[in-house]
Amino acid sequence: MQDNSDSTQYEFPQLETKNIILRAINLSDAQAIFQVFADEDVTKYYDLEPPTSIEQVKGLINRRSERFKSRQGIRWGIARKNDNVIIGSCGYRYKSPFLGEIGYELARTYWRQGIMTEALEAVIEFGFQGIGLNRIEAMVMLENTASIKLLQKLGFLEEGILREYGYWKGQFHDLRIFSLLKKDYQL
Repeated sequence: MQDNSDSTQYEFPQLETKNIILRAINLSDAQAIFQVFADEDVTKYYDLEPPTSIEQVKGLINRRSERFKSRQGIRWGIARKNDNVIIGSCGYRYKSPFLGEIGYELARTYWRQGIMTEALEAVIEFGFQGIGLNRIEAMVMLENTASIKLLQKLGFLEEGILREYGYWKGQFHDLRIFSLLKKDYQL
């Protein structure tokens, strides 16, 4: 992320698309986030165990908020326009000023409706135009075919398999690495 070299706070950027609002997640969203993450199908390929309490979700919300404040990343809540309820999230973990790793999840009820495609198109554009990223990476478990298809649809190219790169839920995982470069990005 570009460094403005001053210590002033910067505002969380809200993005809007045809059907959704991408906004900051607040502690008041804890119950909605809990419902998303408590579904084991949502966290099946995730480096996070399903939460068992609202307090765990509040901790996650606070950690993501701190990452934004310290300019280590940004995570938008995906909210329905009609009621502003969070149904998932997406965003970046910054690996360098010009490199962000993208991540996302969505409540199962909303799978295969184009919502994540719509959200990621806005987030990718903001990554290249608003943040100044040159490269966006995604790491995906080999079995996560839905995520692989989504990334390919968005123009990401697979670069290979990182053997036993991830470790969560008590085991090592091979991960496919995908990337999208600013010069290859089509608006």
